[in-house]
Amino acid sequence: IRDRSPSRGLGDVYKRQICIAGESGSGKTTSMRNLDPKTTYYIDADGKGLSWKGWRKQYSQENKNYFACDEATIVRQYIKRIAEACPSVKVIVVDTINGLMVADEMRRSKEKGYDKWVDLAACVWDLVCECYTYRDDLTIIFTAHTQTDHDENGYMFTRIKTSGKKLDKIVLESQFTTVLLSKCVDGHYKFETQANNSTAKSPMGAFDQMEIDNDIVEVLKALEDF
Repeated sequence: IRDRSPSRGLGDVYKRQICIAGESGSGKTTSMRNLDPKTTYYIDADGKGLSWKGWRKQYSQENKNYFACDEATIVRQYIKRIAEACPSVKVIVVDTINGLMVADEMRRSKEKGYDKWVDLAACVWDLVCECYTYRDDLTIIFTAHTQTDHDENGYMFTRIKTSGKKLDKIVLESQFTTVLLSKCVDGHYKFETQANNSTAKSPMGAFDQMEIDNDIVEVLKALEDF
């Protein structure tokens, strides 16, 4: 990881943790397309690359702003190092947190007993919680897959998909100041900003509409006062 020359603008906002949650293909990764690669570090936990034309020229190991890794402990170390040693990096993206959870679960698939699930939950929980201890001008964005539960009465509720019931009980969404639900409506990609049978949430007054355009840069601008 190499530091780059400081720049001003979106990087001067107050420290936040944001989660962009949604089904596969709903526009989570694409919403990052307008971030400045000079002040952004992209951690690709799914190892699938990004989803817009020309991304390889923007993010790569050669540019010192891209890292593909699905081990939560290593990702945690990278975030800590970036936060402490690279002040010009203002935004870190972890895409997706499910990639970390599933990879950890598969690596420990032969282990038996309840302790494994406690360890898996603690690994992800500690990673997210530790991000609040870093410098104030750093925004960390996690993307996450969702699941929609249905009850016998037909009620539907959408939330972050987690591995094991332990993370369900402690509610991963509670550790984010903003959770936006990405979705495609009539061919248009949108963010849902407030709960609508979901765990979507955002600070009061940040957004005038329930649905906004799928662009994380515009989200960061709207959150500057929060």
